[in-house]
Amino acid sequence: MSSGYDRVVQPAAGDEALENHLGGDEAKNYRQYEFDMVAPHVGRSMLEIGSGLGHFAEQFLPRLDRLVVSDFDPYCVEQLKKRFEGRDEIDVLQFGLPTDIPLEDKVDTVVMMNVLEHIEEDAEALRSLARVTLPGGRIIIWVPGYMQLYGDFDRKVGHVQRYTPKTLASAVAKAGLDVEVLKPINFLGGIAWWAAVRRGGVGYPDPRLVKIYDRTVVPLTRLIERFVRPPFGQTVFCVARVPQK
Repeated sequence: MSSGYDRVVQPAAGDEALENHLGGDEAKNYRQYEFDMVAPHVGRSMLEIGSGLGHFAEQFLPRLDRLVVSDFDPYCVEQLKKRFEGRDEIDVLQFGLPTDIPLEDKVDTVVMMNVLEHIEEDAEALRSLARVTLPGGRIIIWVPGYMQLYGDFDRKVGHVQRYTPKTLASAVAKAGLDVEVLKPINFLGGIAWWAAVRRGGVGYPDPRLVKIYDRTVVPLTRLIERFVRPPFGQTVFCVARVPQK
C-alpha cells in the first residue's frame, strides 16, 4: 500500500525545511500554544508521528514513562537518533503511513502535528495508528484548516488537503475512532494566513512576518479563544479515542 508521503515535494527536512519555520525559533509563542493545546490529552506513553528534529516531543519527556519518536525522512531519523542517543526510554522509528507500524508494545497516546494532510489515504493512516494504541487511548490530530486557505505554500510542502471539522470527523469515523474533541482553532491566524498567502499571493511565509505574527497575533488569539469558540481557524484540532474493546 502506498503512502501519501510518497508525493511530498518538500526538500529533505533539515533546519531550513519549509514547514520548520512555522514552529521554529521564529515562533516560540506558537510552539507553546501547540504544546498547551496537546499536553492535557497526553498520557504516560506517547508515539509522535512526523517528529522532525524532535523539538516538540522533547517537551513531553518530564511527564512520560516512554516516548517513541518517528519520521519518514531519513535525515530526520538520523537527527532523532543523535538527539536521543543513550535514552533507554526513547525509541526512534522510521516509517510512512499507512503501514503496519513496527511497535511491539502499544502506547496510550499518539500525537501527529501537521502530518495527516500529507496523506491521501487518511482514514487508513488513522487505522494504522489505532492498531498501536491501547483501547481507550487517544490519537491527537493537528491539521491545517479550510481549503479556502489552500495556496502555493500547501502545494510546495505536499499538502493533499486542508481540513474542516466535518471532513476530519469523516476520516476519524471511517477509521473506527470516536471523537472526544474536534474544533477549529487559531481564528486570527486563519485571517492573517488568508490575507498574506491567499489574497497577498505570498507563496511562503516570510520569517520576519512569522516573528511579528508570533508576538502579536498568537497571544491575542489565545486570549480570545479562552472565551469564544471560533467558527473558523487556520488549524483544526481533534482528539480521537480508540474504542474500548
